[in-house]
Amino acid sequence: MKRLFPVLSIVAVILLAYALYLALLVAPTDAMQGNVYRIIYYHVPSAWTAFLLFFINFVASVRYLVRSKPSLERSANWIAVAIGVVGFIAPFLPPVRKLIPAGMEPSAVATTIVLIPVFYFLVGKWFPGERLDVLAVTSAEVGVVFCTIVLVTGPLWARPVWGIWWAPGDIRLTSTLVLWLIYVSYLVLRRFSNSAQTQMLAAALAVFGALDVPLVYLSIWFFRTQHPQPVIGGGGAMDPRMLHVLLFSWMAFLLFGFLVSWSRFRLELLRREVEQAQAMESLVGAAASSETSLPLSRSAK
Repeated sequence: MKRLFPVLSIVAVILLAYALYLALLVAPTDAMQGNVYRIIYYHVPSAWTAFLLFFINFVASVRYLVRSKPSLERSANWIAVAIGVVGFIAPFLPPVRKLIPAGMEPSAVATTIVLIPVFYFLVGKWFPGERLDVLAVTSAEVGVVFCTIVLVTGPLWARPVWGIWWAPGDIRLTSTLVLWLIYVSYLVLRRFSNSAQTQMLAAALAVFGALDVPLVYLSIWFFRTQHPQPVIGGGGAMDPRMLHVLLFSWMAFLLFGFLVSWSRFRLELLRREVEQAQAMESLVGAAASSETSLPLSRSAK
């Protein structure tokens, strides 16, 4: 895997450069907003990547919380299976189908929900033990970076289009800021708390923070906001050339986010191994010093 990292890094640089070329020169100019709309090719992919990373953090945190007790872990596994089964059937039932926002296909909703338990079990298989906690903190750190890009690029677009940098009463903007603050608090807790329960408390906070992600995503469907309405999967329309550039940009951002997360994951593992080695050396040194001091004390007597 280490040999693959440089190759993927080169591919990521090429994709990001080509995505920038597509966004600035290939994608057509928006008839209403002009060229300022092109910031969408960084704003939206950053948001989608942040949501995915926060979802990974959520799954890893849940698995970390339930792994302490086998009975609790079994219950969580059955709940995950039930979510997948119910989520696959429910969107096609008439009462539930009426609640789905216009333009959002029931099949897409069912597929998304089914992927949740699948991803839950894959994370448990690929990241056993303490690696779950490493995955959680890594995905949170990189997710906050991408969420910061969202909060920076949004006002840069809003100022020339809306005439203001920020709309305080907008539910999409406010919920995104709250999401960012929750995960920044998560990282602050992980950084400055030395309690033995820090990892458990951080995992609980991550689960709570993840509840804000659906609110951020669905807010423009269920609330009247100043934020633009969805043009993908929400009944809107988008020029196919714009859509292709947007999806290509997201692919480039996903690869970049994966490489950063991978590098940070390995660094965190190494850091913990060094701390464990230092702790072991301290214990061995303390034990050796106590053994050498015993004969001295006896001879003194």
